[in-house]
Amino acid sequence: MKTKIDLQNWNRREHFDFFNSFEEPFFGLCSEIDCTEMVHNAKTSGQSLFLRYLHASMKAINSIPEFRRRIEGDSVFEYSCVHASVTIGREDHTFGYCFLPWFEDYDDFAKAAEKPVSIVRNGSGLGLDPANQRNDVIHCSSIPWVSFTGFRHARKLSFPDSVPKIIFGRTHETQPDSRQIMLPVSLDAHHGLADGYHAGLFFQRFQEFSLCSAMQR
Repeated sequence: MKTKIDLQNWNRREHFDFFNSFEEPFFGLCSEIDCTEMVHNAKTSGQSLFLRYLHASMKAINSIPEFRRRIEGDSVFEYSCVHASVTIGREDHTFGYCFLPWFEDYDDFAKAAEKPVSIVRNGSGLGLDPANQRNDVIHCSSIPWVSFTGFRHARKLSFPDSVPKIIFGRTHETQPDSRQIMLPVSLDAHHGLADGYHAGLFFQRFQEFSLCSAMQR
């Protein structure tokens, strides 16, 4: 379900018009999330760490209306919820896109992810089906080989894109033999729809929901 934004009375109208005229209207921000307890609990419970932090990040995204808004033609719409379009790696070092529907409950989310993840992991090609090209998604990917401090996406600037993008990096200890484990995260969003405040709110809530998720066995 989506609701059309009244552009004439929208408090972001000038911001939207200004940034939407840019050839590259996306801005990006990288930070780190303390995922210490989440890592330990995922290991002891046998759960997927990727699905754990993906769920926490999507919960944060869905709690912020600005990241559920999309530009469609000359209009802006706000979706009631958004889902995840993720990259799934394969043994041959290729990847495919995979649509994962959003569920507030982690167990429901993880259960719904089992079949599509398995299909993509054991398949071939990119998986450019309609589900992965929907507007009500967040483009998510994991780069578990690198703990990064910056990231830049490959983008087709002629394509009218307004879908936020999240990248997760390799977890790392803050110091050798340290118990604290950090997760690098990159967030990109259309500046006509969101600002640094909203990006900061995302990281704040991602951290909060990560801690809450770590307490769920």
